[in-house]
Amino acid sequence: MSLVLSPGAVTLHQLEKLLQSDGKFVVTDEAMAAAAQSADRLDLAIEGGDAIYGVNTGFGKLASVRIDDADLAALQRNIVLSHSAGFGKPLRADIVRLIMALKCISLGRGASGVRPVIIERLQQMVAADIIPVIPEKGSVGASGDLAPLAHMASALIGEGDVFHGGKRKSAGAALQEAGLHPIELQAKEGLALLNGTQVSTALALAGLFQTWRLALNSLVTAALSLDAAMGSTAPLREEIHTLRGHHGQIAAARMIRALLDGSAIRESHREDDLRVQDPYCLRCAPQVVGACLDQLRNAAKVLEIEANAVTDNPLVMRDGEVVSGGNFHAEPVGLAADMTAMAIAEIGSIAQRRIALLVDPTLSFGLPAFLSANPGLESGLMIAEVTSAALMSENRSLANPRTVDSTPTSANQEDHVSMACHAARRLGDMNENLAGIIGIEALSAAQGIEYRAPIKTSDTLSNVIASLRNISPALVQDREVAGDIAAATQLVAEGPLAAPVATSIGEAF
Repeated sequence: MSLVLSPGAVTLHQLEKLLQSDGKFVVTDEAMAAAAQSADRLDLAIEGGDAIYGVNTGFGKLASVRIDDADLAALQRNIVLSHSAGFGKPLRADIVRLIMALKCISLGRGASGVRPVIIERLQQMVAADIIPVIPEKGSVGASGDLAPLAHMASALIGEGDVFHGGKRKSAGAALQEAGLHPIELQAKEGLALLNGTQVSTALALAGLFQTWRLALNSLVTAALSLDAAMGSTAPLREEIHTLRGHHGQIAAARMIRALLDGSAIRESHREDDLRVQDPYCLRCAPQVVGACLDQLRNAAKVLEIEANAVTDNPLVMRDGEVVSGGNFHAEPVGLAADMTAMAIAEIGSIAQRRIALLVDPTLSFGLPAFLSANPGLESGLMIAEVTSAALMSENRSLANPRTVDSTPTSANQEDHVSMACHAARRLGDMNENLAGIIGIEALSAAQGIEYRAPIKTSDTLSNVIASLRNISPALVQDREVAGDIAAATQLVAEGPLAAPVATSIGEAF
């Protein structure tokens, strides 16, 4: 069943559903009517004879070259073909479907001058499982995501390659098999398809949604580690966090309290709370992860606005005037992606310190060295902690901001660019690393809690450990643990580990 999208009012929750489903969508009838009216206004402007950028002129530095009316369709085809200059492996199918939906949302606002058939054909391609092959690299987020969007547009006109039914083939062949015909682009339609931030935005949204899930799961592993280390829950008191007032911090502390509710381990050492302060990785988990949750919410606001935005150029105003602007510049998306990247790095950084605490006998409150049953003869989780440190270090490097790395392009016409596509694309690699860190923390903390037997953790956390043990048995003697790390990583990446944190950002927003 197709998801109905209302351009200008599409929600994060709908975008999440698009990404996590088969991606089928339709825009509202009102949006199709708005597109038709915009195309009519553009036709009238062309008939008026004025020079209109990218419609009857060349592009970029060639904007002063006037194009004959007889060549307007050829101009649009040429821009699609010439700009299909991407590099690298293809983007994932779910990302491409989201890109196509975002493009339709933008065109459906009725300011781009394209015919409704363009939107309709993109919808039909997704419904027929025709997914353009879009190389992942080539955009600097300047005049939109030009190269990747050109590859999407190429498929629309029967050029380039697509995946159809999971098999790579020519776009022309796939369209024919699906009973569709290539579109012959009219004035401005190629430019409208190429201009825009939809690739950067789709990648940033995908990264955001995954980061949110991992951030919530890091609260579960923080609670596990707190109990494994017999840490104090006094720093989780609600009043401490309400006195500061940050929404994310308050929510994070509340979630960890709920996860630990009923823990016998917690009760066994409650009288020791005033004796010592725990290291920051335990005591400040709500402050650190909570701040990251707040930053992810801020990024979500930006990306929800951008998903509904008109970002091509020039734009057809309601009064019929066609005006060149700069909405294609992806600075908001780049900054949101950089913000998300820093949150990923920080969530992983504090989680890795908890792993280091648990394997260190000088810090772990009575747990055996490296959580090994026979320290010395056996190394336990010694190198799993080293792996988590490697992942943390890589994420720190990847978290360096991308938007500040502007470089001029297009003969200095596009002399300040956002690097938003680069900023957003690296979130996938960072989240993979973060899932690995959280997976290793889950393995370490579960092992630590089991060493506290017969005293038990809370029922909620016991259920989490049971789920973990279904894929990774307790470490009773040394074995190869790469498979355990991979399984735990997949577990934390795929969904919520515990009910108290089972909320998507679309629902939470």
